[in-house]
Amino acid sequence: MGNQKYKYLLFYKPYGVLCQFTQDTPTRSTLKDYISIPQVYPAGRLDWDSEGLLLLTNHGQLQHRLCNPKFGHQRTYWVQVERIPDEYAIQQLEKGVVIKNYRTRPAKVKLLSNPPPLPERNPPIRFRKTVPTGWLEITLTEGKNRQVRRMTAAVGFPTLRLVRNRIGNLQLDDLQPGQWRYLSAVEIQLFRTFIYATQT
Repeated sequence: MGNQKYKYLLFYKPYGVLCQFTQDTPTRSTLKDYISIPQVYPAGRLDWDSEGLLLLTNHGQLQHRLCNPKFGHQRTYWVQVERIPDEYAIQQLEKGVVIKNYRTRPAKVKLLSNPPPLPERNPPIRFRKTVPTGWLEITLTEGKNRQVRRMTAAVGFPTLRLVRNRIGNLQLDDLQPGQWRYLSAVEIQLFRTFIYATQT
């Protein structure tokens, strides 16, 4: 493989895990509890209460590109929300909503007819028998702090569960929460092509 000096790992971050290796909160798990590969760092982040796909690498330039807002690359999330979003709410999310004096970029938003194939969350979401829930698939090209949660709240459908299932051409696929794997040579090539071709 031509990229042996660089390491690329995909990790399915469970709920409640901090996106860092340092232990500064005794009650919270960190990446160190799951990954023992030295000198790899998350390219981007997921909040402690979000789940899903995280890329870790020692490739600094690629890490910078993934984290720099001016290089808009696609990230897709499965989002469980309170109540069933209507067409108007979906259109608002697609056009962009104002959160903290900032209008979000246009997004791709789809109401899923069935829940996505995910394992149960531990702990489970707070569930109210009188309030139905719906699932959205949201694809963004930006990553502001707690953006998806703020977007769904802004249109009246608070987020209950948030799972990132795709970064560019990389997907969760068969990974389970807490599992990680190395990218294949083909995946690395496709991902690097995708990332370096993406510029806004």
